[in-house]
Amino acid sequence: MIQLFHDVSYECSKFTTTKYSTSFASAIRLLHKDLQKPVYNIYGFVRFADEIVDTFHEYDKEQLLKEFKNETYKAIERKISLNPILNSFQLTVNEYEIDIKLIDAFFKSMEFDLEKNTYDPTDYKDYIYGSAEVVGLMCLNIFCEKDQLKYEKLMPYAQSLGAAFQKVNFLRDVKSDYQQLERTYFPGIDFRNFTPVCKKNIEAEIMADFSNAYDGITQLPLKARFGVYVAYKYYLSLFKKIKRTRAEKILERRIRIPNYSKALIVMRATVKNQLKLI
Repeated sequence: MIQLFHDVSYECSKFTTTKYSTSFASAIRLLHKDLQKPVYNIYGFVRFADEIVDTFHEYDKEQLLKEFKNETYKAIERKISLNPILNSFQLTVNEYEIDIKLIDAFFKSMEFDLEKNTYDPTDYKDYIYGSAEVVGLMCLNIFCEKDQLKYEKLMPYAQSLGAAFQKVNFLRDVKSDYQQLERTYFPGIDFRNFTPVCKKNIEAEIMADFSNAYDGITQLPLKARFGVYVAYKYYLSLFKKIKRTRAEKILERRIRIPNYSKALIVMRATVKNQLKLI
């Protein structure tokens, strides 16, 4: 039965998510059960592409990404792939009619990671859109369950949330991005002279994204609202910890949120949700 193969493919995407990101996996489990499988399928796909450009240093990254990209489009067109991650992804793309232009933009950003070490304002904007905002839009397709009017209304908020997450990741991962991969995403920033003023300017940009995103979260369908809110609170907590960290310390260690803090976030969010305050 083909369904058995599809089920195995989904389990591969779910396993990939839980192994690479306990925070996202925890937030996905708080979505309505109807939404969990397709979101796992998207995350598995995104994670594999990220791994190619970020960690496969002993291999021909450009060729691997090119092959992965070609196989992605083939899987979507054929509605099947022997790569279980791509098979689960194509199932979601085809079921929810996700715009292929979002996938185009995602691969453009992944290719940037192989070509660029620094970014001007235009490239930075394009990179954020393709690497993060489109992932939020793919998920929004699922959350809105083919309600196009609601999707179009919530698009700007989903993009803001994706952008906030990505920019927080940039600050959290400065040590590895700058020192190991020699990448600097923020335009005009020299991490050899990363001043408190530079850090505050970036933080103001991120806070604006978070503020706009929250307005959209409160308008999400109920099936999605709680899980997305918890993910938002995870990242907001991480962002606040980064804000409390001195600029020079950002380059020395990766900022993390301990598990007990994550559990507390879920408990508080549960109370707010029960009181219908989200």
